[in-house]
Amino acid sequence: MKEADVTGDPNQKHRVYLVDGSGYIFRAYFAMIRGRGPITRSDGTPTGAVLGFSNMLFKLIQDTQRDERVSHLAVIFDTSRKTFRTDIYPEYKANRDAPPEDLIPQFPLVREATRAFNVPAIEKEGFEADDIIATYARQAREQDMECVIVSSDKDLMQLVGGPVTMLDPMKNTSIGVDQVYEKFGVGPEKVVDIQSLAGDSVDNVPGVPGIGIKTAALLINEYGDLDTLLERAGEIKQKGRREKLLENADKARISRELVRLKDDVELDINVRDLNIQEPVAEDLKSFLKENEFRQLSSRVSAFYGSEFTVSIPQAKKETGLTQDSTAPALDLSNVEKKYTTVTQQEQLMSWIERAQKSGVLAIDTETTSLSPMAAELVGISLSVEPGEACYIPVGHKRPQTQGGFDFGADMQENTEPGLDQLPKYEVIKVLKPLLEDPGVLKVGQNIKYDMTILAKEGIGVTPVDDTMLLSYCLDAGLHGHGMDELSKLHFDIAPIPYKEITGTGKSQISFAEVPIDKATEYAAEDADITLRLHKVLKPNLFRKQVARLYETIERPLIPVISEMEQNGIKVDSAFLSQLSEDFGGRMESLVSEIHELAGEEFNVGSPKQLGEILFDKMGLEGGKKGKTGAYTTDVTVLETLAAEGVELAQRVLDWRQLSKLKSTYTDALQAQINPKTKRVHTSFSLAAAATGRLASSEPNLQNIPIRTEEGRKLRKAFIAEEGYKLISADYSQIELRILAHIANIESLKQAFADGLDIHAKTASQVFGVPLDGMDPMMRRSAKAINFGIIYGISAFGLARQLGVLRTEAQGYIEAYFEQYPGIRRYMDETKQFCRDNGYVETLFGRKVHLPGISDKNGARRSFSERAAINAPIQGSAADIIKRAMIRIPGALEREKLDAKMLLQVHDELIFEVHEDQTAEAVKVIQEIMQNAAMPAIEMSVPLTVDAGIGDNWGEAH
Repeated sequence: MKEADVTGDPNQKHRVYLVDGSGYIFRAYFAMIRGRGPITRSDGTPTGAVLGFSNMLFKLIQDTQRDERVSHLAVIFDTSRKTFRTDIYPEYKANRDAPPEDLIPQFPLVREATRAFNVPAIEKEGFEADDIIATYARQAREQDMECVIVSSDKDLMQLVGGPVTMLDPMKNTSIGVDQVYEKFGVGPEKVVDIQSLAGDSVDNVPGVPGIGIKTAALLINEYGDLDTLLERAGEIKQKGRREKLLENADKARISRELVRLKDDVELDINVRDLNIQEPVAEDLKSFLKENEFRQLSSRVSAFYGSEFTVSIPQAKKETGLTQDSTAPALDLSNVEKKYTTVTQQEQLMSWIERAQKSGVLAIDTETTSLSPMAAELVGISLSVEPGEACYIPVGHKRPQTQGGFDFGADMQENTEPGLDQLPKYEVIKVLKPLLEDPGVLKVGQNIKYDMTILAKEGIGVTPVDDTMLLSYCLDAGLHGHGMDELSKLHFDIAPIPYKEITGTGKSQISFAEVPIDKATEYAAEDADITLRLHKVLKPNLFRKQVARLYETIERPLIPVISEMEQNGIKVDSAFLSQLSEDFGGRMESLVSEIHELAGEEFNVGSPKQLGEILFDKMGLEGGKKGKTGAYTTDVTVLETLAAEGVELAQRVLDWRQLSKLKSTYTDALQAQINPKTKRVHTSFSLAAAATGRLASSEPNLQNIPIRTEEGRKLRKAFIAEEGYKLISADYSQIELRILAHIANIESLKQAFADGLDIHAKTASQVFGVPLDGMDPMMRRSAKAINFGIIYGISAFGLARQLGVLRTEAQGYIEAYFEQYPGIRRYMDETKQFCRDNGYVETLFGRKVHLPGISDKNGARRSFSERAAINAPIQGSAADIIKRAMIRIPGALEREKLDAKMLLQVHDELIFEVHEDQTAEAVKVIQEIMQNAAMPAIEMSVPLTVDAGIGDNWGEAH
């Protein structure tokens, strides 16, 4: 088969086939699931939809060869749900479920299939496939070509007419004007009016409530078009119909903007250039072999000729492995290494070409600091094949023998003479298109750091995969997810230690001073190992059924967190200095008071000396010595003594709190203010807690105490820019609500639905006291039980917390379980599930592994049991707020609000918003947070969000 001749008979009309790619994918997926069940290739990657799609596309190609008029062919794809329609109506398609877990990794493979058959795969960011099809249909009309839209999607029926028809690929039937009339009761030219009235629940197009297609057809046929109908709606005799149209006229007009296809999309390829071409033999053979499509390969070689014959071992069948099978691990531990330094423009262009052809690029940056907002770029490493990687130095300097190291302006422009490296601006210029190319996947280990570094250079890296997060989704709780540990675990390779090339202590040098040859070995290895990890870990997402978790929560959160870290938060340095002075003065007073209570002077900061005072001199009970021979004086010991009335212990606790606040925050924060942005930029760890919770560091802004006066004062140091306000949006009792949902506790669910004070309600039920006139201490006790139960609290722990006897605390717990037996059932079933499987799950499929659940050591086993009870609750709460964080920035942008998300503190989000837009921002933020579980989970209890506004964090909270 040769390229179609479009220069032949001038009277011969040429015909273009436009395939609705999304329709093909989903039809292929569900057809294969119904017919053959899950299909994967040997490395575990699901390929059922890819095989079905390839079969359908190949059949279409064969069919077009029987019609000599068919000269052009293309497959049109959607890019993402965010299009110009979501700018018009944010709820558009918002209620659609996420794709099936095993379909997600097949989307890029379907595009590979299209390109392998040498068929143009067309997509355009910001537009739907239907808009591109509409544009090509218009172009075909204008160029006197026939157009066949391969789809049965009713939204495309508005395009039918004249030279444009549709082809239902499943029924193999043609759709023309008559078929459109049968469907809608009007011709294609009025389909938009019908859909504007009837709406579409699948795409969340509102329409006019109560008006379906038949009624819409009657009205449009009577009044001619939508505008005339709405203008004359008051004349309609039927009262209900008249009122619906009058009340919802704006919805109908918005719906028209949503359903009307845009036929003037600017496309790089004209319809005349979509010529049918024979596949490139090596490309198609490579695709078929990689995906192990034996039967399809046989049909392809029979159709195209022997040059397309490909040998696929019998063991790798199309039926592949089901998701329950065990695939052989990909062994990349003994790959021959070839690392190079890129110092010439031609070398760099060669790597860029290889990356574009591969479609997958591992990337790593080397810098001058672990803090991305303070770091300067020194070099970039790339890898496209296991064992092969390069390092591109851009900011190396000669080692400094005296004085400090200057990362000044000359480093920015890379003017250091004598070093063989490309100028940074040239490297950035040529890498930017590649790193922003949506067709090339960028893979990194903790790629958030690299994204932030490159964002400062003007590069928005997308799309991305993160090997750290792949491991985190697969094995949370089993091991760490740093590259060194993963490399040793999967390949038995210990990467070059950082300190080996930079040194340690006083002799440590900056990475910019590392000789380029040594830097190459270190940096290129990082990119190489990252690519290898990606090839090993990514296929396991489906096998372990965590692909949806990764694709819908962890991966889309990466750019959100990167931007949040770049935003930072403003800090009032003068206020911090004042607080620091105040805390210092109060610490001195406390030291004097402590010495007086002790009867002698000693170092209050010394646990050893404090223990001798408490348990030797004062003779208090409860003293226990550790391995060093010194008494233990941790917070648990001191709180127990304080509860028993030991004033000295309470004063030491007060001193320790002030000491921590002063050293960790009021003193340290001033040094952490970025000199360029004048803001503090915390770093969020994405793979820290096994439950999915984020962790904050440098500085840790999640550990500021909020229950003490001093902690609340500290929050006042975090301020808004002039003309802006801070908004704090905080989930109310989210973990208790999730517990009520998971354990299906009807009384708790009803209490939340009724908006009752849940702690007072619990106190009333557990202690048998009326709600009216309740003793606040009763409510406090119930609150301690409510939250304690979530963490598997023991009678001893509750007794210490409430200051009561252990037997009394045990009675409270038993009474609690009598009132809420479903909670006991949940706890028992969850622990048993964990014993049977080694993990527990959140509502969104996050697996939290707890290997100690069956440990012979009773203490470790008990700890794991408590963690098993809490992890599904805390983890689900973490997943919900992450889902909200992913959606909020886009929603604020769509509403054209001058607002930024700055911080996440567990169940709380902090925003900086223009002072004139706070009310609108609060509405958007609350709505998204309260519905963040949707559509994946229909919560049986409402999620409520409290929002506050202030000039500082303290006022807003």
